[in-house]
Amino acid sequence: MALLVFFIMGIALWHFTVFLPDHFWQGIVGAFIGAVIGAIVFGMIVQEVSGKGLGDTDIGTALIAIPGTAIGLGIVYALGVRAERSLD
Repeated sequence: MALLVFFIMGIALWHFTVFLPDHFWQGIVGAFIGAVIGAIVFGMIVQEVSGKGLGDTDIGTALIAIPGTAIGLGIVYALGVRAERSLD
């Protein structure tokens, strides 16, 4: 269940990327992939380190995905900016 919460939270936060300049690697689809993978990977790491199983959910489970989504989006954004600069 926690995996589903991480996935949905990544999608929910991904929607706010329309307010950012489109410098993501592979555009909005790359931002989607970065947000979802970042939320899931970071969420699973924190969930396991805290000793909870992937079936245990609470409000903190949803909040754990927020920094993971930001990290994933940041990585994909940095890759996109780097790719744009290499074309110049």
